[in-house]
Amino acid sequence: MATLSTHVLDLARGVPAAGLSVGLFKLNGERELVHVAVTNAEGRTDAPLATDLQPGDYELAFAVMDYFALEDVATFYDEIPIRFRITDAAGHYHVPLLLSPWGYSTYRGSSSPPK
Repeated sequence: MATLSTHVLDLARGVPAAGLSVGLFKLNGERELVHVAVTNAEGRTDAPLATDLQPGDYELAFAVMDYFALEDVATFYDEIPIRFRITDAAGHYHVPLLLSPWGYSTYRGSSSPPK
């Protein structure tokens, strides 16, 4: 089964984004909640977001407005959704988010699971 992890960095402040809520959704014509986690002091979740994903379409939803509100920072975004496809049932997928109040970037990270 495929595993999934994420890492969020706050580029505006130059720190990991701690306390940011992340929802994982399965997309089957509907948006089905699979798991919710909150990033720790390193901007990572304490455990993988999933360890048993089947091939298919998924979405990570990052609650950035709530995160920036904790720091009393205005932001353009409420939630940042990132949609992606799991193709390798035995693979590891890492989806990092580089974040600022006015923009973001993401990419497919290392295919090696975190240690």
